[in-house]
Parts: sequence; C-alpha cells; structure tokens
Amino acid sequence: MPYRPPLVAHEYFVADPPELPVRSHGEGGLSALISAEPVASDAAGVILKAVTSAEETLLVQVGVAGEGVIRVRLGQDADARTRSAAAISMVTPGEFAGARVESRDGTIVLDAGSLRAEITLAPWHLRFTDASGAPLLEQDRGHTDISGRLRTLPFGRSSADGAVVGYHESFVAPADEAFGGFGESFTRLDKRGQRPVMWNFDAFGAESQRAYKNIPFYLSSRGYGVLVDSGTPVEFDVCQSTHSCVQIVVPDDLIDYYVIAGPTPPEVLGRYDLLTCRPLLPPKWAFGTWISSGFFVDTQERVMARARRIRERGIPCDVLHLDTYWQTDGHWSDMRWDAEGFPDPAGMLAELDAMGFKVCLWMNPYVSHLSPAFPQAAESGYFLKKPDGEVYVADCWHGSYPACGIVDFTNPAATEWFKGLLRPLLEQGVQVFKTDFAEGVPHDAVAANGMSGTDLHNVYTLLFNDAVSEVTREIAGHGMVWARSSFLGGQRHSAQWSGDTYTSYAAMGSTLRGGLAHGMSGVPFWSHDAGGFTGRPTDDLYVRWTQFGALSPLLRLHGTTSREPWEFPEVEAEAVEALRLRYRLMPYIYTAAVEAARTGAPMMRALCVDHPDDPVAWQADLQYLLGRDLLVAPMTSPEQVRKVYLPQGEWVDHWTGEILPGGRYVTVAPPLDRIPLFARRGAIVPVLADPGGTVGDGTFGEITLVAYGVGGGSGLYTGPGSGAGERSTVVSDLDGDTTITAVPEGEGLRMTVSGSARIAGVELVGPGVPIVITTI
Repeated sequence: MPYRPPLVAHEYFVADPPELPVRSHGEGGLSALISAEPVASDAAGVILKAVTSAEETLLVQVGVAGEGVIRVRLGQDADARTRSAAAISMVTPGEFAGARVESRDGTIVLDAGSLRAEITLAPWHLRFTDASGAPLLEQDRGHTDISGRLRTLPFGRSSADGAVVGYHESFVAPADEAFGGFGESFTRLDKRGQRPVMWNFDAFGAESQRAYKNIPFYLSSRGYGVLVDSGTPVEFDVCQSTHSCVQIVVPDDLIDYYVIAGPTPPEVLGRYDLLTCRPLLPPKWAFGTWISSGFFVDTQERVMARARRIRERGIPCDVLHLDTYWQTDGHWSDMRWDAEGFPDPAGMLAELDAMGFKVCLWMNPYVSHLSPAFPQAAESGYFLKKPDGEVYVADCWHGSYPACGIVDFTNPAATEWFKGLLRPLLEQGVQVFKTDFAEGVPHDAVAANGMSGTDLHNVYTLLFNDAVSEVTREIAGHGMVWARSSFLGGQRHSAQWSGDTYTSYAAMGSTLRGGLAHGMSGVPFWSHDAGGFTGRPTDDLYVRWTQFGALSPLLRLHGTTSREPWEFPEVEAEAVEALRLRYRLMPYIYTAAVEAARTGAPMMRALCVDHPDDPVAWQADLQYLLGRDLLVAPMTSPEQVRKVYLPQGEWVDHWTGEILPGGRYVTVAPPLDRIPLFARRGAIVPVLADPGGTVGDGTFGEITLVAYGVGGGSGLYTGPGSGAGERSTVVSDLDGDTTITAVPEGEGLRMTVSGSARIAGVELVGPGVPIVITTI
C-alpha cells in the first residue's frame, strides 16, 4: 500500500488494493533461484529448469523480443501468463533477425544487437550489457544484515499459508543512478527513494504517489528501461528500503519483464512502443483551447451565451467542454441529455459547429442506481457483480453521489450496449468524450469472464477507453478520448489529463511533475486543468497556470468554479495573451505532436530526455522542453521569482533576445504577462504569421520562421544529420512535412524550403544576419 501518514484521516476509496502478507521473523516461504540448466534453446532464446532455495523447480525463459529488447519470464511452467491477459493483451514481443544464443563454460549469452544478456547457471546470476560489453543492469545477489537475515527479495517467488503470493526480482542500483517513469506520479521526477504501487487510484488531487495512471515501466539514467507485463498491483521498491537495490514484487502467476536498450530515453521509448503501441495523434483541432462549463449546473442557454462571448471577445478556442450537468443530476452517467436544461441539443450542436466549436461531453463507466437505465442494465448482466452474484452497487463517488453499477466491459454484450448509448450523441454532432473515473473496480468484484476485481482493476480503464475510442472513430472519424485513468499501452488513448488537482502554486508544480513522469512513461499527449480544479485560483495563479497550460501538449480551462477568462477581469488580458501565444506557436506545437506520435518521445520533455548524461537534468523537474527547442519554466510559486536550469549549449531568452550560456542556473523574475521561455540558440521555430481564433481542420496559413540568435559567430549549432553550421527544421501539417534547411552563405544564411508549407518570412530574436529564402 502507498504510505499513509499517522494521525491523518485516510481517504476513503471503494477500490483499495489488497495487501500482500508480511513475512514474520523466522518464517519460511521464500524460494530464490540458486542454479539452472538449459532444457531447450534456439537462435532467439533459451528455456531453463531452475532449482530454488526451497527445493522447488521453476521454469526460466530468456529470449530476444526485438532489437535491443530481452524478455525474462519466471513461472511454474511455460504456459503461465499474467492473469490480466484474460481481458486484454498489453505487450506483444517482437523478433530480431540478428539474434544469437551462445553457450560456453557454464554461461549462456543472448545477443539482441544493442543489448546482451549473460546468464551464469551455477550459482544463478543474470546481467545485461550493451553491445560493447559495458554493464547496464544486473540482478542483486541478496543483501543480508549482521544477523544473516535477507533484506532484499531475490529472483524467485514467495508463498504464504501454502499458496504462492507473488514473484520478485531485484536489481543492483549504483548510488548515482536515477529513475523516471511509472506513469503519472506527482512526486519528484527521480523516483529513487520512492515505492510506486501499480494500482490506479482516485488520486484525490495531484500531490502524492497516488496516481490515476500507473504504468509498470521505468527508465534509468544508465541508458535502459524495464517493463513488467502484468495488470496486477506490482510494487517497485526503488531504493527505498535498500539504497542500492530496485526490488520488484509481482502478485501474479509469474514474473514477465523486458529489459529495453537505449542508450537515450527516446530510443528506449521507441522500442517500448514496438512492444505496446504507438501513441495516437489527436485531431489537429484538439491542440486548440478547450474551455469547460466547469463542475456546476449548466444549460443550453448558458452554453450558447458562453460560445458567443468567446467569439465576441476574440478568445482563441476550438473546443467547448460540457461537464456532468448535460445529464440529469442523480442519473450520471446514463448518457441522456437533461431535457429541461438542454431542450434542443441537436440544434445547439449544429449552431456551435457553425461557430467553429467542437463539443466534448463528460461521462464515466458508472451508472447511478437511481437512473432509469439501471434496472434493465442490471437485469441484462451489464454490471460487475459481487461474489454472491448480486450487482456490485459501489460508492464510486466517495459518498458525494449516489452509488453506482460499474459497466462490465469483459461482457461483449455490455460493451455493445454501452457503445449504443454513445452512438446517437456522436451522430448528433458531439466530437469527443471526456472519459472520467474508471479507477473504481473493487478488488472483490467478479467480472463476466470470471476475473476478480484485483486482476481486472488496472486494465479496466483500457477496456473502457477502447470502447469509447472505437465508437468515436466509427462516427466521428478519429479515436480521441480525454481520459483520466490509464495503464500499460494506454498511449493509444489520446489525450489524458491529470485529474482533480488542488488550486495552488504547489499543486501546479506537482501536476507538472506528473506530466513529465507520464511523458517518460510513453504517453506524450497530456494535459491538466489550467487554473487548478478544486476551488478558485487567485488572479495571479490563474494567469500563471494558463501560461503553463498554453505551453503544454494540450490545453483545457476547467474547475469547480469558472475558468472563463472574463471571470478574472483584472487579468483577462494576460490570460488571453497566453492563449494567443499558443495559437501563434501552433505549427511548432503540431510538428512536435506529429514527431511524438511517430517516435513515442514526449512532447513535454523532461530535460533528461534530451540531456540524459547531465545529472542535473534528472533533478530539474519544474521545467521542461516543449518539443526539441523551447525551454519552458512555469512560475510555480507565488514569490514570482525562480531559478531556471539551462542545459549545456547556448540559450536565447524569447522575450528579450539575450543569449545565455548553458550548464548553469539563472534567476528570473518575469512580469505577470510573461512565462520564462528560452530557445536553443540557432533554433528555427515555425509560427503562424496571422493566427486566428481556431486551429480548425485545415492546413496552416502563412508561416513565419523565427530564428533565435543566428548571428554572432556560433549562431547555428550542429544538429543530428546536419553539416557544420547547418540546421534543419521540419514543419508537419495535414498534407505532409516541409523541411527548412539553413546553411551559412557569406555573411548571412540561405534557407531552403522543401515542401508545401507557405513561408511568409523570417523574424530574428537576438543577433541576426541577412537571410535569403529559396523554395524548391
């Protein structure tokens, strides 16, 4: 269980995870591998019969699962699989034509190209190296204290009361190793010293290790990743109980993990995607502003008034989100319009479409027992059940709302029924659904396919979002959702937001950390409730959070009180200016999104993504790179002064043009209308020459290239694939990619444009030189 402080009221959650037993002093039950012998092998792997300290015989399978990927399985037999596989398969191992297995002198070596595994048979030991033989990762041989007691869980399994309760693995962790990932954890980016539990919670905010989105995957500063294929509540003790050891406990029928080579985080994430899936690119309009009705009563009249006011005031906006109250209060979430509040939803949707708005509706997979839809759905077997066969009517809202039935997506008939509730809404003109909740499957629930609530709990969100995505794609032509919960492989559900965060500067900081961790877990299309969710932000916090949102992968203004800019009249201009900056940067933002969908690298990049060899980059977790070239440092404290770490190289202040050397911290105190924003010196950033009020569905208009610090000697840095002094920039759009190449020519630069983008001109920030543009 996540740590619960003493003397503090515990959060009530209907779906807390079952706790593993604690072994008493002197108690047996530990079964650790001590030796093994091969029983079968081929060019891609080996199967070994292992003997344990408890005199058990287990089966070990080590195989190449793709270039730079090696899979390790330990179980009772070769047919063992994770219990969550009864509902969904999350990982698909690949192949590598160059795989080799060599045996010699009691060792076996597997070669997966950029990654190798070396097995010592007696005594058992497993280590991983890169292609040159440099060590990356190795099993811990076991820590004992002065009394001879074991302090770490070695490769093996444990039993209690005669039954196997979990498998485990432990890896050596050098003192300077840093770790990132594990999903959307709101704690420090470097998870060393923490103990993430892979169990989706209603996080009750965004300020703890409780997470809506857990992913059993992490990246190391030593240039590798580890992925555990299990839907159960896997525990990662990341050097918490033992400083020099990462321990993994898997309460499943086996342990099945993958070691993934880098050496850089983007390379690890690229291979991770090949095992799971590529991220889904949202529709282009989704990168515009989303403005919400907020979590309070709404009506058709209010929606239309809001829409007209947005357009009248020139506020850039593409999506209007209607939260809970489009449905009848007390009936959530039966997907039926509140006829009194919304007498003509089809007419409303048509009018909003004519005004350039897409519409998002809130929903979740729970149906109130007071809803008219509940009795028939219960009778048809569409909800999860209790062990006695009765419908599981659960307190999914923690006492703040009527108890609900939980739709059972392991039942194909229930899934089709649920899709049938959404299909008419999409046909009316709704474009996307906010898929809220889905963390509430109780551990003692029983599904139609026989799964327990414990085994279904984490993967339930994948089934839920798959169903919504599929019917949305069928009618609207895209598969986007706006999801709160997720799990392994959930990057196919774009987009995801950080949940119900508190309204404070500190909560904005923890939200930012959650986004960086989630990006390092393979989910690039992420957002948050700009302004905070619970409560009303102060004027300055509203502006600062809106600025952070404007330079996030996606942007939504939402909360328990209004986040409409005109509700903050003293600072409306500053907030709207942040939205206009986003729309001006849209070619750059969309290009970063396309790259993320192709590669799996995050849009909102922790500094260590691009600077993995810089130890400070793993710790500077209140700032990030948006795309490859813009460094963003949101103001996360009310003092309005902060330190910003600039990595190696030279950086240009976006607002002043000042050139600053990297590899150091700088102190900034920007006025309220400016967020700290820096560009790599030599970067060429595409922006809209004349941004409008919507992003829309079409291609970009005229584009201006903003060149940062291209004069003064070292203006153009050498990027990957570039010659000396050459810089290439790509602009992605619906009609393909345009490449802009800048090459020194005499006292100036020649920019060559290849592609369909319409380049209107060049702006210089910082020192400049004459520039000539050639289109081919």
